[in-house]
Amino acid sequence: MAASLRLGCGRRALRYLLGSASGRRAEAVVTSLGRSVGCRGLHSTAWLWVDPIKILMPSLSPTMEEGNIVKWLKKEGETVSAGDALCEIETDKAVVTLDSGEDGILAKIVVEEGSKGIRLGSLIGLMVEEGADWKQVEIPKDVSPPPPPASPVSAPPLAEVVAPASVKKHPPAGKLPFRLSPAARNILDTHDIDPSQGAPTGPRGIFTKEDALKLVQLKKSGKIAESRPSPAPPTTAVPLPPQAATGPSSYPRPMIPPVSTPGQPNAVGTFTEIPASNVRRVIAKRLTESKSTVPHAYATADCDLGAVLKLRQNLVKDDIKVSVNDFIIKAIAVTLKQMPHVNASWDGEGPKQLPSIDISVAVATDRGLITPIIKDAAAKGIQEISLSVKALAKKARDGKLLPEEYQGGSFSVSNLGMFGIDEFRAVINPPQSCILAVGRSRLQLKLSEDEEGNAKLQQRELMTVSMSSDSRVVDDELATKFLERFKANLENPARLY
Repeated sequence: MAASLRLGCGRRALRYLLGSASGRRAEAVVTSLGRSVGCRGLHSTAWLWVDPIKILMPSLSPTMEEGNIVKWLKKEGETVSAGDALCEIETDKAVVTLDSGEDGILAKIVVEEGSKGIRLGSLIGLMVEEGADWKQVEIPKDVSPPPPPASPVSAPPLAEVVAPASVKKHPPAGKLPFRLSPAARNILDTHDIDPSQGAPTGPRGIFTKEDALKLVQLKKSGKIAESRPSPAPPTTAVPLPPQAATGPSSYPRPMIPPVSTPGQPNAVGTFTEIPASNVRRVIAKRLTESKSTVPHAYATADCDLGAVLKLRQNLVKDDIKVSVNDFIIKAIAVTLKQMPHVNASWDGEGPKQLPSIDISVAVATDRGLITPIIKDAAAKGIQEISLSVKALAKKARDGKLLPEEYQGGSFSVSNLGMFGIDEFRAVINPPQSCILAVGRSRLQLKLSEDEEGNAKLQQRELMTVSMSSDSRVVDDELATKFLERFKANLENPARLY
């Protein structure tokens, strides 16, 4: 553009004539313009004005707030066609490939691979149209790359405590304040007693309720004087004394211990921060929201797996390998088809019955728990469900799940039986209304009657299942009926076909 100004063509005029043209189209326009206005050499300046195409961090899942650049699949200067994979992005659920929506050349990688915590809408790269000089592209002034991560400090700063303008009591000079339990603080404040007149006996130097009651008895007997409020000292910043100077037994650990310094041995009272992945942060957020906003109700039942295990052995003879969990998924789907009122969710104003039966299966990965979905599970056979679960579980552990493979679902199942867990309660995955927690199977002797009415001991293999339900959608009566129907379907596999 500077060259065009020297040739006598104004910047505004040239931009108005070119519009948004760039690349080969801009070159053709500039060459034609140079011939018409008589600006010699104007055709050679087309590369000076390049209109870049911004590549922004996209939203690849409903709960995604930031992403990590795992790997760039294209290099700067490489030609890109629409649909080509540009880079791999780790979302809060999986690693998803970002595809290009236009043809062009990858001109600038703004955010290098390995960068973490890139906010949605942040600039991560620039493209230009084919024929443009990609080397002349510069980062727009209105968009700056994300700041580099802060380097770790060499040592934690010394904490400072600012004394309030007025306090009730102040520890004597040379003595450290006590850590009071809530009950002890209430008793001492009620009877206007200074805790420094007694000795704490609780763990880690805590002044307990019993310690406070002893001071009350001493005060009533006249053995200790009544404490008088002292005038408030001026507001000053007083640094806490070092822990080492007071000795390990004279002063307890701080309420919030300092962060340990990387590369140095952990000191007493410090802790080491563990970085959380995007998946674990989202899991923590959603679990908190679920337990604090969804009224959980629980119901438990024992299911006899004798018929399922016998059928499974017969299938193995025909080289058909399925798991007990596959039968559980099928039994849930069949029961939901029989009881469509349970196949519902809460949309904020009331229950909403869902049109399809999609079962979310909890899968443990290195990044955290994720729930891929078996779509239309009621219409699938046991073997088809088994193949789908294995394929989705592998993609989940590899971080290759597509958004449509884990978003949605109408009912969840979490099975910890393979880890030796007998029984547990699972947290509902909103907006779903139910989740079934499955424990391990166990042998148990039970007294039953034979055909002639004689009592006999019979060995049974039982499995405990616990359903967590949203009371706004599935009340206790409906949850009980669902578990009864589920138990009957699972114990009679012929009903699953």
